Amino acid sequence: MNDTVTIRGNVGGDPVKSTTAGGVPVVHFRVASSTGYWDRNTGSWVEGPTNWYAVSAFRQLAEHAKTSLRSGDAVIVTGTLKLREWESNGKRGFSADLTADAVGHDLRWGTSNFMRTPRTSVPAPPPADTQASAPDDGAPGELPPMDDQSRDETPDWEAAGLYSMEGADRVDPEQAEDEALADA
Repeated sequence: MNDTVTIRGNVGGDPVKSTTAGGVPVVHFRVASSTGYWDRNTGSWVEGPTNWYAVSAFRQLAEHAKTSLRSGDAVIVTGTLKLREWESNGKRGFSADLTADAVGHDLRWGTSNFMRTPRTSVPAPPPADTQASAPDDGAPGELPPMDDQSRDETPDWEAAGLYSMEGADRVDPEQAEDEALADA
C-alpha cells in the first residue's frame, strides 16, 4: 500500500539524523497519533488506541525537521504511507512507515516561530530579451504586458524586484514598490 496521508500526533523522541549511502541527509522520528473523546458522564478525557508511525524526511526537510522538532512536539505530517511487514526474534508484525513531504507544528496546541532559510544557490537570470523593463506608458511599479512566448512562464520575482537574493532576505512587495517609485 502506497498512499498519501496526513497524520496528527506527537513526536515520540528527538529526531535522529543520518545520511544515505549516496550522501543524502535523512532524519527519522516516530509520531504517536491517538484518538480520544470527552466523556460527559465522567467529565474526563478518554484516550483511544495509539497508532505509531515511523517517519523519514530527506534532504532539506530532514535538516529543518532535525533543527525544529523535539520529543513531545505536536505535529502534522503529510507524506507517502507504506505498510511494511517485519519479523524479529520470532515475532512478526506490521510497521506504518511514512516518507514525509511536509512536516509542521500543530498550532492547535501552541505557537511556532517560522524562520525562512536562505537559498543555497542563486537562480540564473533570464535571457536579456525576456527581462522585464519599464512599461512605455511610464506607469511606475508595473510590469509590461507579457507577450505570447512568456505567458506560459512563471514570473521571475527577482527580476521584478519583489525578491532579493542579496543577503537572502525577503523583500516586502509593497516596500519594494515604494522604493522603486522613490528611485524613479
